[in-house]
Amino acid sequence: MTRADPPHSTHDLVVLHTLRCIGFAGLARVADAAGLPSPDTESTLIDLAVAGLVTHVPGDFGGWGLTDAGRAADAELIADELDTADARTAVTAAYEEFLVLNRELLDLCTAWQTRPRDGGATRPGPADQANDALILDLFADFDRRAEVVCAELSAAVPRFLRYRIRLADALARARSGALAYVTDNTESYHTVWFQLHEDLLATLGIPRH
Repeated sequence: MTRADPPHSTHDLVVLHTLRCIGFAGLARVADAAGLPSPDTESTLIDLAVAGLVTHVPGDFGGWGLTDAGRAADAELIADELDTADARTAVTAAYEEFLVLNRELLDLCTAWQTRPRDGGATRPGPADQANDALILDLFADFDRRAEVVCAELSAAVPRFLRYRIRLADALARARSGALAYVTDNTESYHTVWFQLHEDLLATLGIPRH
């Protein structure tokens, strides 16, 4: 792939668009969000870098990010994907449903982050655990409705299926005791939902205000 070439494989599009939605990130995080093996992801990122669509910063705090050319190429490819699948109407309708749920999700995240803590920071007391369980039950109820929207999106554009997998994984981890997966992890429920929002905006060409 020469510098002037656009992405031309399925992996190219998936990896490029993943970076568009998650922002600057290391290889492991890009691979996980894209749902691809790390070697395949790294190879694709190198190809995209040669094409001038992504850039890499080395070091412990380095990672991969889009260039301006990469952002423009992604916008064009995603628009073509949507039109080729004749999915704009379906994705737009699902986005409207997403916005209704989004307000509820933000309220749930606020409730989680501001919940009272009676126990110590490292050993929550029984009241803390009961309160956590109550809010997690509300997240589970929310997730059942979010699953419907994700299914509609996946039926229209299959790459949206990855969000359903990641949301379910985050909720399962949180309910098993890894509470950072609610709002405080790069793969938390809130983070993945935010990335889905970014994806919908990018897919539909809607600027974030």
